Amino acid sequence: MTADGLARPFDLERESRDAIARFFARIVLAAGPAVMEEYRRGAAARAKPDGSPVTAADERAEAVIRERLRRLATPIPIVAEEATAAGEAIEVARRFVLVDPLDGTREFIARNGEFTINVALVDDGVPVAGAVYAPALERLWFGGETAFACSALPGADLPDAASWRPLRARPAPRSLVALASRSHGDPATEAFLARLPVGERRSAGSSLKFCVIAEGEGDVYPRFAPTMEWDTAAGDAVLRAAGGVVLSVEGGPLVYGKASAGLRNGGFVAWGDPRLAARFGDR
Repeated sequence: MTADGLARPFDLERESRDAIARFFARIVLAAGPAVMEEYRRGAAARAKPDGSPVTAADERAEAVIRERLRRLATPIPIVAEEATAAGEAIEVARRFVLVDPLDGTREFIARNGEFTINVALVDDGVPVAGAVYAPALERLWFGGETAFACSALPGADLPDAASWRPLRARPAPRSLVALASRSHGDPATEAFLARLPVGERRSAGSSLKFCVIAEGEGDVYPRFAPTMEWDTAAGDAVLRAAGGVVLSVEGGPLVYGKASAGLRNGGFVAWGDPRLAARFGDR
């Protein structure tokens, strides 16, 4: 038996999307202790060349994740945030893995618990399986063909399936719950939300916003400030598996593998109800 709970090396080419999501769930759980050790220690941040913050938690978690991914039966390109920031060339293919070892570093520094560890598989530009783990909240979300959430301790194995809660994004109510970034508000977001029948707004950090919608507790999450593909892929995969959609402001689903753009996303809107997207999707 391997350290990943598998009797053999995992093969992304042969396994189902749900099995891949479970594999990623085990990986993000394994990275949890490194993040929480630095969180309790009050890890100091430093600025990367692009001005964004990084801590020892980002780097330690990424090392754990990459080491686990290197055990795969069939090698696959891995694009990870901190390795890319350190100068590693971006390598994408038809299928590749995106890693954000600590999404919401600003939330980590602010010590509000709203940060996540994210791993996703991209296939032909689509995030088809992903796992999102909030170690401070001890909450795990993962999805491939189907999406689930459960409670899980950092460093624990994936809990038994009896504890998983199936996720389904809800049909849009008359009064919407809108999710907004806690640290990255902008006038374009305010203008977009002003067009919608929003009855409640919630702020949240990191990829948690995708997961709130996937759980049927929110309806729309617009993001027009810059993001990178590793910021969104795992949450996008979970939401899509729960029946939601993530649309680019240029039209159509948000696409991944944009190497010519340095994997930078344009604006997007995450919707729980695709019918609502069809009605209000034009920015």
